[in-house]
Amino acid sequence: MLRSGKDYLRSLQDGRKIYLGSKLVDDVTEHPGFRNSARSFAHLFDLKRDAAHTNALSFEADGDRHSFYYLQPRNGEDLQFRMKGHKLWADASYGLFGRSPDHVASFITGMTCRPEVFDIPEHGFRTRLLDYYQYIRSNDLYVSYATHPPQGARNYSTDAKAHFFKSPALHVEAMDDEGIILHGMKTLATGGAFCDEVWIGNLTPLAPDRIKEAVTCAIPVNSAGLSLWSRRSMEGAAPNEFDYPLSSRFDESDCMLVCEHVRVPWSRVFTIGNVDLSRAIYMETGGHYFGNHQSNVRFWSKLQLIVGLANKIAKSASVRGIPAVQETLGKLAAMEATIAGLVHGQVSDHQPLGDGYVVVNQRYMYAALSWCQDNYGLICATVRELMGGAIFQMPADISIIESGKLNDIFETYWATDGETALDRMKLYKLAWDLLASEFGARHVQYENFYAGPPFLVRAHSMRLAPWDRFDATVDTLMASYGPQSHTRTAAE
Repeated sequence: MLRSGKDYLRSLQDGRKIYLGSKLVDDVTEHPGFRNSARSFAHLFDLKRDAAHTNALSFEADGDRHSFYYLQPRNGEDLQFRMKGHKLWADASYGLFGRSPDHVASFITGMTCRPEVFDIPEHGFRTRLLDYYQYIRSNDLYVSYATHPPQGARNYSTDAKAHFFKSPALHVEAMDDEGIILHGMKTLATGGAFCDEVWIGNLTPLAPDRIKEAVTCAIPVNSAGLSLWSRRSMEGAAPNEFDYPLSSRFDESDCMLVCEHVRVPWSRVFTIGNVDLSRAIYMETGGHYFGNHQSNVRFWSKLQLIVGLANKIAKSASVRGIPAVQETLGKLAAMEATIAGLVHGQVSDHQPLGDGYVVVNQRYMYAALSWCQDNYGLICATVRELMGGAIFQMPADISIIESGKLNDIFETYWATDGETALDRMKLYKLAWDLLASEFGARHVQYENFYAGPPFLVRAHSMRLAPWDRFDATVDTLMASYGPQSHTRTAAE
């Protein structure tokens, strides 16, 4: 089933408990801090049902159509289909929805391609995972996740034992024949205000003794005892769409997940009491690779927007013909081509996953993640430098057009040969919102840390690199000459 945007918006009115400061948000579809972003998410659902895009954004199985990101790939063509779907969807939000519905769903789909990882003694939860996959696929649900402990509880060593029970980290408080009871806090449910379900797990390594935190499960966002504590709403702070065209429509929210004695049935529990397994389910299946491939594609869409803005700014300032500016634009264009090549390379040089399934190239995926973390801040700074002080030369806000006399002066003195004053203002307001506003600053932070601190991302590249092959290259070269070579002359 492919849900419509209207059905999706209706599902958001389900009694979920979201706090914005001290205020309880009654309805995210109507609240001024969330309503426009909710409609932007709804547009993604409608896009899948649009006849022009249905075949690109969905596939048929079991007599029904399902979202592209639930396809379990068996060959390069399937991976290409998934990649193109991610790109089309990311383009619709200009790459600004980091936790769009295809992100966590890709994690779960990747896990189902190696469900045997879940089948170890006393943890035979394979069937539950596959049933959950069928459930969210059939109902076209939007799942987000919270997979890290709060920072105050991040003690990875065994000496944390003394304060474990004082920790705010989410843990299993009790269990019985019907299920488990969760209590504590988890971070960070990006998109939590707009999702249907939250996947709870552990991407952050746990110390061996923290077995009560080693739980993986999924719960509806309106579960009794569950509340979401949202950071400041940038949509709510945006006075209008013209001055803040992105903040006002694409603020996906970031929420702390607070569980106060939340009951979870066994059918929704996928690992429990096993520290190693709680993280292995991501790395030893296709989960981490499919989910972060989506992130790479989304970054590509965002970079295309940024590069386009840089070019428009250069034209607006009439500096595109200056060699130094051309060099800057060329560098940005090369960066866009780099991420495009890294994305396509993941698909073309894909790897077998087992049981007839395939996965994107794991090393290329992590290389892309690392590249994005290393370069996003530099890219933004480059375009801000290109923009210079132009944004500060614009009137404070769009209200200038409401005054006939002032607007006439504005159009007389701020216009150029190629642009009206209003068009120039619109361009620079957009650039500011993406690159320098609070919304823009959040995206810098997000791109740097959503996949984990850079040193953890690089650790994946360390883990997967073919060190034996690299060493063999050096050994082969060194074997090609010996100590006798010191007797040879330069002429020889």
